[in-house]
Amino acid sequence: MAGLAVGACLTWNVANVGAVADPLAVHYGVSVAAIGLLTTALFVTQFAVQFPAGRGADRFGARSVALAAIAAGVLGNLLLLVDGGLGLALASRLVVGIGSGAAFVSGLDLVRAGGGGTALQGLFGGATMAGGGLALVVVPPLTDSTSWRAPYWTGVVLALAATVPVLAASGLPRVGHAVTWVVADRRLVPLGALQAATFGLAVIAGSWVVPLLERQGIGSAGAGLAGGLVLLAGIFARPLGGVISGRVRPRPVIGAALVTLAAGALLLALGAPFPVSVLGALLIGVAAGLPFAMIFAAAQRLRPDAPAGAIALVNSCAVFVVLVGTPLAGLAFELPSDGRLAFAAIAAAALAALVPLRKARL
Repeated sequence: MAGLAVGACLTWNVANVGAVADPLAVHYGVSVAAIGLLTTALFVTQFAVQFPAGRGADRFGARSVALAAIAAGVLGNLLLLVDGGLGLALASRLVVGIGSGAAFVSGLDLVRAGGGGTALQGLFGGATMAGGGLALVVVPPLTDSTSWRAPYWTGVVLALAATVPVLAASGLPRVGHAVTWVVADRRLVPLGALQAATFGLAVIAGSWVVPLLERQGIGSAGAGLAGGLVLLAGIFARPLGGVISGRVRPRPVIGAALVTLAAGALLLALGAPFPVSVLGALLIGVAAGLPFAMIFAAAQRLRPDAPAGAIALVNSCAVFVVLVGTPLAGLAFELPSDGRLAFAAIAAAALAALVPLRKARL
């Protein structure tokens, strides 16, 4: 319960700003593109904190790291409530990113330490997708009815709510190693590539599918529906992947997921009719979610001496791909293809991940 709470409540911050980019742009007096820097700032520190959070969880316990993540989430969002302009907001989002990044590592490790197998780890993955997905649904009307501060005060409330089950999760075992490090473990690299090719590519696709469809003449409501499917499908696909992981061979499932993700991206790249584009978005979401528990369970099996560090290394690969790939995909919208080239590249990258799949120890 503590792991699920941390995962859902802190990943709220990944999508809460993007959900109300226009009102925030008006408040800060900047362009919508500048508001996008608030999300970039979060992912910068989310990437940077992965390894320290993993090492800290292995040595001191996931509960301690989770409490630190909550503190960073509360502090960063409190600073965002201060009307200090975009500069202060960017600095504050860096703090929030520390919280959201450490929350993922510590939350998944809390589930493991509490005895959760692949099914519950898949449920954790669904919870992290639910946090961001619900922010897309809840924050816009809250902002309309209250003020521009809605994405921030909700972040404070949810982080504080996660404190209750985390404080109650006492007495969990911890690895306790002070020196163990996983960066040089090449066995984890193929798993990181698979996480990058599923979750990482899905985040990039979800970030750009709405403008892609709008340039194809689809209304904002329909484009938003399709864009939401890319991420919201993971709420169900990740737990499903965890449930079936003990009953099927993971390699064929992950291989089929990569091919399916590529097919979904190609459907969007071809500029197909709207129902086909919706199907493409759904395929990406489902395909990205199914391998989640299988990938992280394999990482923890490879490094029982440093399970949180293994989680951090694998997930950092996906966060890095999001950091680099999201702006690169945006450049494709400046070309005559109107962004379709970006989705063709996503399809190619998904198929390329079949190579590290052959080497992954699943």
